[in-house]
Amino acid sequence: MAYRFRGRDIRPTATGPPVNEAIRAPEVRVIDEEGEQLGVMPIAEALKIAEDRDYDLVEISPNADPPVCKIMDYGRYKYTQQKKANEAKKRQTTVELKEVKMRIKIDEHDYEFKKKHAERFLLDGNKAKVTIMFRGREVTHPDLGRKLLDRVANELIEISSMEQTPKLEGRNMTMVLTPKISKAQLQSAKSSQEKTSKKKSQERVQETSEDLKAPLGEAIEKAGVAPTEEAESKDEEGKEDAEA
Repeated sequence: MAYRFRGRDIRPTATGPPVNEAIRAPEVRVIDEEGEQLGVMPIAEALKIAEDRDYDLVEISPNADPPVCKIMDYGRYKYTQQKKANEAKKRQTTVELKEVKMRIKIDEHDYEFKKKHAERFLLDGNKAKVTIMFRGREVTHPDLGRKLLDRVANELIEISSMEQTPKLEGRNMTMVLTPKISKAQLQSAKSSQEKTSKKKSQERVQETSEDLKAPLGEAIEKAGVAPTEEAESKDEEGKEDAEA
């Protein structure tokens, strides 16, 4: 009876519960597909009831005395469990460690550019590793590297916390920042921000459309653009034709 009907694979997996003839207990307590108690009975009788109903007998509580079995569609049960596992896997967040490198002689423009990279990494839910690279005799001034890392940490304090304090390793000084809120919260905030931005964009498009529908003279006046001589001449010619 096991592994039967509708061409689906219902074989129990290595980690799955015993099904049908794989159940070894001489007698079991049976629950039917509607959740009703059918009582304690020999395993052969329980298997016969499951087969007559075109279902499987699945051992759901092997440590009970006697073991508890349920009549169900085991193929569908396996599919549902697999679907739940896949959904749980999708919800798992993967945090990556992304690095930003600087020099102690970095100019203001490059500093802002690098800081925005670190900010983006944190807003994406990842950790940001900020590295100060020393060259030549610069390594004798680690205080300058520490000062630069402290500046980054202070300017990103609203969205991050310091996981690893500045640490000198060879010719590099590193610091690790971690996001203060979860990736799910960040995505929710981003979604809300995108909706607000989209709404404002639609409002601007609507205002522009209304301006385009307005009479030409009114639209030109609203835009603060004086009509050209050619346009004035055409308007006068049009008036003369209309009077004629």
